[in-house]
Amino acid sequence: MLKVKTVYTAAASTLETNRAKLSLGSQEGSFYPYDLLLGALSACFHATLYEILTKRKEVFPEMEIIVSGEKRKEVPTTLEWVKMDISVSGVENQEQFLRNVNLAAKYCSIHETLSKVAQMSHEVHFR
Repeated sequence: MLKVKTVYTAAASTLETNRAKLSLGSQEGSFYPYDLLLGALSACFHATLYEILTKRKEVFPEMEIIVSGEKRKEVPTTLEWVKMDISVSGVENQEQFLRNVNLAAKYCSIHETLSKVAQMSHEVHFR
């Protein structure tokens, strides 16, 4: 079962699980809801790609994922588009890695969920 607890007060708001706690809101050091959503996409995509590479007994490279997106102007202001810029180093077979990235995009549940409302794209940069 998935479970998070959010606490809202006039002074501060937090989101908690049994593993971590973070600040919500507009003050310095806090996360906006869409920060969390795009971060969840990055984490889910990474975990899915890691699982694919592990099953294929491939080396997992050093990776940085930058997720950007834009919300629609009209209400409800759902995401219009989302892009993942993926920078990797230490990849031996670039073509195979790109196939694995495409599989991860297909099997990442958060990517699939967001694709119902937003145009999704990704670009891989090899270092």
